[in-house]
Amino acid sequence: MNIRVVHIELKRSVAPWAGAVVLTTALAFLYLLGAVWWQGTTAWTAQWTSLAMWTRSLLFYLWPLAVGLGALQGLRDHRSKMSELLTSTPRPAWHRAATVAGTTTLTLASAFALLVLVGGVQVLAHTEYTHLGWLPISLVGALFLVAGAVLGMGAGRALPSALTPPALAMGALVFTALMYMSPGRTETTTATGITSTEPNRVSLLSPAVQEVRDVLVTLSASVHVGQTIWLLGMAATGFALLVAATPRARLIALTPVLAGVALALLVLPSDPRRMYVVDEAAAELVCDGSVCVTKAHQARLADLAGPGEEALRLLHGALGGQAPVSVRENTAVLPEGSTPRWSRETVLFDFDDEIIAAAKGEELTWALIAKGMVPGCTAVGWSGFGNDEYAQTVAAGWVLGGLRPLPGTEAGGLRREVDAATRPVWKELKALPRAEQLSRINAMRTAAFSCKGDAFDALKGGASR
Repeated sequence: MNIRVVHIELKRSVAPWAGAVVLTTALAFLYLLGAVWWQGTTAWTAQWTSLAMWTRSLLFYLWPLAVGLGALQGLRDHRSKMSELLTSTPRPAWHRAATVAGTTTLTLASAFALLVLVGGVQVLAHTEYTHLGWLPISLVGALFLVAGAVLGMGAGRALPSALTPPALAMGALVFTALMYMSPGRTETTTATGITSTEPNRVSLLSPAVQEVRDVLVTLSASVHVGQTIWLLGMAATGFALLVAATPRARLIALTPVLAGVALALLVLPSDPRRMYVVDEAAAELVCDGSVCVTKAHQARLADLAGPGEEALRLLHGALGGQAPVSVRENTAVLPEGSTPRWSRETVLFDFDDEIIAAAKGEELTWALIAKGMVPGCTAVGWSGFGNDEYAQTVAAGWVLGGLRPLPGTEAGGLRREVDAATRPVWKELKALPRAEQLSRINAMRTAAFSCKGDAFDALKGGASR
């Protein structure tokens, strides 16, 4: 296929429009909606893996678009009433099919590459951690668009009706939606009785990925391999349908996609913990003294080292031998709804934690002290504000020698709420003898680190849950 042929095909096909629609709608979706992909360490422009995962998540609607636009391209010969004329020419059918499919897939792949490039330029400005682990995620995403378009072209040629493109696009959209619902999810119950769902093997046939919740999470190699097998089968069926001239040939053309599904399901992992895995290279710790962060966030170590060491010094002065001896970014990735796990010897923190994200300088020291005293027992993936935050405020005040609002809680209404709940407890605690204060602090820490009691109730001298 030479440049002249490509130029002609680009002028007389929907290929340029397909690429333009994919690129412009994706950029509009990302830039006009101020949603979670702009927030925290998992923002789509913060890290390479987050960029790849968020752009892949857009395939929940980009892939149906590619399928529908491919079907529209597949109707071209039928609309122009040239089918019989083209079959009478000496040019091989597969050659014509390759030309049509090649131009459309080229523009779709280029559009997706430009989308990744737009985000990549911004990622370069936001992180010092560069790697190639994100590349398979994006390559498989581009392959989804290509395979979907080729399948749509083949279906459009095999079923030459004006209803075929919208029907295929809607069918593909329903398929991606179902993968986020019961067919693609398995219901589980955590040890605390919280019901949640996890992706199953079938859900990995969907082009989209689940919401990016942790910057250290990526897709496993077996997912990439299984999805590639499925997509190659899909593309082979689409191309075979483009070439097929008889009903029997069209039925035989379905073999690759069916074989691709069967083989992919054998390769794709069944355990959710083998689907979304921790990127070990990104999670490697980089330390300055007793303060450590992951390699993905190594640029933030300089600002954290000083406040972290100061927090450890103050905690040691207040707790003595029971104080933590290090500060470390939390690299544990637990299933949604599970109970977090903490260590008494290490202050574990997350840059997306509200009190850490809102803190700088001296405030960061306060925030780390609060996390070292009461790390928090909110279920993974959930959010809330209540007794854990009240206990953090009182406990940090006890270490620092004065009650003060924690970072992120200075807003008028929230500050009054926290002050109303914590000041009476603070006054009662400070009025007790030192030994009794330590007793309550120890009871609070026991409840806080085991997540089997209410830390704030323990500070008030009450029983655990």
